[in-house]
Parts: sequence; C-alpha cells; structure tokens
Amino acid sequence: MSFIRPEARAMVAQWREALLGGAVLLIGLWWASGFGVMKWLGIGLVAIGAVLIVSGVQRARFRTGQDGPGMVQVDEGEVAYFGPLNGGSVSIRSLSRVVLDGRSTPAVWALYQPGQAPLHIPVTAAGADALFDAFASLDNIRTEHMLSQLKATPNQPVVIWTKDDRDSQGRRLH
Repeated sequence: MSFIRPEARAMVAQWREALLGGAVLLIGLWWASGFGVMKWLGIGLVAIGAVLIVSGVQRARFRTGQDGPGMVQVDEGEVAYFGPLNGGSVSIRSLSRVVLDGRSTPAVWALYQPGQAPLHIPVTAAGADALFDAFASLDNIRTEHMLSQLKATPNQPVVIWTKDDRDSQGRRLH
C-alpha cells in the first residue's frame, strides 16, 4: 500500500533531475552564506545545481510517457527497439537523419541510417527517455527545436536533425 498518489509519483519521476538540481542549489545557497571554504564550495554547488535544473527541465519536457508499445534500449552507441510488430537497431554514429512523425498515435521517431529501412520508435515506448542522451550526442542538434516539435505533435513528418553534408562526403586535407 502506497501513501503517494500514482499521479504525484509520475510527476516526481518526470521531473526528478530538476528536483535534484533544486535541492543541490538550495544546499549551495545555504553553504554560500557561510565563510571560508564552505562559501566557495557553496558557490560551486549553486553553479552545479543551476546546470542540473536546466538539463532536468529539458529531460522532463522530453519524457512523454512510458505506456506505449515496445521497449527502447540504448547501449554503447546503439539504439535498439523491441516492438510488438517490428523492431531493429541503428548505430548513433551512422545516423543520417532523425525525423519526428506525428501522423500516428503516439507519434514516432524515425531514425534513418544509409542502406537500411528507417527504425520507427514510438515516443511513449518504455525506455524512450534514453533517446534524449542519444540525440544530444549528435553534432549540431537543436535541442529546443526538438522539444518544441515534440510538444506540438505535428501532423506531418518534421526533420529534427540531419547529418552535415561535409561529414558524409569525408574531410579533405586541402
């Protein structure tokens, strides 16, 4: 028997990084009001807490639920999706395009890799929040654009990220 409502537990789970950042920030402010070494440690904790809050808010906005079909696993640069009807895996390093397709319910991430069919992952699949770190590792991704499109749930496919053409052609010495 739990004394915490499921809705409250889900909200705390969604915002856990931001709440942790707030706690670190408050401890840092308390220590920064002191003297000597504690003051400098407190200032450092304030900076760390602020960074945790900002990244926690982004992660919370990325989480859209865990009740969708299938399961996502991100391990050593490989994104794997195990779905009820399909599945597959793609290497993060060889991705050429990331698309958010809101035409289905729930919306899906379409991950494109040259020479393979796109991997479609529902945004509400179990473990889909791990895609945030995978997407954050992509060069020149616009995180705020991705989060705003995810919230808007467009009714057509939206390109979130594409690989730079110079990288796909290879780098030259001259």
